[in-house]
Amino acid sequence: MISIQTLLSPPQGLTLSEILIFSYILGLLHGITPDEHTWPITFSYAVGKYSTKEGMKAGFLFSLGFTIQRAFLTTLGFLGLAAIYNEYNLDGPVYFVVGIVMAIAGSYILKGKYVHLPFDELIHKRREGENLRDVPLKMTIVHGLIAGFGFGAYATIITFLLAPQVPGLIFAPLPGAMFGLGTMTMQIILGAIFGNIIKFKGLSEEDVRYIGIKTAGRVLYYGGIVFSIVGLLIIAIPIIDCWAIPTGNPIPNLDAINIGFLLVVGTVGTIGISSIIQAYREVKKSIEKNKTAKVKKI
Repeated sequence: MISIQTLLSPPQGLTLSEILIFSYILGLLHGITPDEHTWPITFSYAVGKYSTKEGMKAGFLFSLGFTIQRAFLTTLGFLGLAAIYNEYNLDGPVYFVVGIVMAIAGSYILKGKYVHLPFDELIHKRREGENLRDVPLKMTIVHGLIAGFGFGAYATIITFLLAPQVPGLIFAPLPGAMFGLGTMTMQIILGAIFGNIIKFKGLSEEDVRYIGIKTAGRVLYYGGIVFSIVGLLIIAIPIIDCWAIPTGNPIPNLDAINIGFLLVVGTVGTIGISSIIQAYREVKKSIEKNKTAKVKKI
């Protein structure tokens, strides 16, 4: 049985099989804990597809891009080129670029345009389902590739502690790939859960579709704006990224309340839940309005 302490601080002299097992388990932990590089994206696209199957697909496609990047990252770790992460804080640029891509996708979903400033959407009360566009699942691969450049405790372990121990360059991508597959396993499960969040009783397929797509668009758009602003703040004031309140839990992503944790809570928790509630109210209001109109006709 591998202890948490051993996972988070792997010893030297591990065999290739042990390295891959460690990497996969670390990926499972990364995927199930609230991570700012994964949860907001998987949540948005899974909810937008409002089904178990499509939610799982969203988690899979996002993690596919993420896995490809992680395999590249551990190759850099083996070659010693990942030392750039020790010299430069890339969190700010990664947050900013991730935010821009999120906002572009959200803008497309809400208005069918890739450049749009719908600041009225949060307070918009009319139901305008005809303006919404289907959620582009293929975009999740792009999100995954970009988000993979983010660097945290898990990336540090697989890049600097596990990757350098593999027997040769040909094996260097494997720790990153196994880590990505572990993340993918949990993201598929979470995608299935997120995809069923909006299954309210008494609503038609069209109503559920509206709630899902509207929520996805709002979370991606406004979450993207938040990510971009935070990214710019970190670039301008790097010390912000070091702020943290320890929780006493040794597991990364649960060990402190920090910028990353607040991004997850703000995007998935605040924007996500409030968007679901607002879209649901819009649907109920539309249903009541249609009932009233039918009564008047009678």
